[in-house]
Amino acid sequence: MAFPDRLVGLRKQQGLTQQALSDATGVHVSQLRRYEAGKAEPTLEILRKLARGLGVPGDALLFDQSERGPQDQTFRMRLEAIDRLSDDERHVIEQVLDGLLVKHEIRRLASAS
Repeated sequence: MAFPDRLVGLRKQQGLTQQALSDATGVHVSQLRRYEAGKAEPTLEILRKLARGLGVPGDALLFDQSERGPQDQTFRMRLEAIDRLSDDERHVIEQVLDGLLVKHEIRRLASAS
C-alpha cells in the first residue's frame, strides 16, 4: 500500500476529517489533500507531525503492517522503554526473554512428537 492510502486509512481509522487532522498537526488542509491524492510527498518533519496527530508510530505511515514491528501498541511501548534502561537492566531482560523463548520452543517440540 502506498503512503497516500496509508494516510487516508489511518485518518479514517481514527475517525478524523482532513480538517481535524490539519488542526491537530498544524499542516494546512490543502496540503493534506495533496498528500492524500499522491500529488505531494511530506518532509520528515511533516511525517512526524502526521504520526503524532494520528497517534501512531511514524513507520505506520511509511510501511505496510507486514514490514513493521510488533502490532500490539502496549508491547511496542514496552520495547521502546527498554532502550532507556541501563545496559545491565537490558541484559536481564534479554536473559528472561531468551529463557521464555527456549521454554516455549521446548514445549512446542514436545507436543509435536
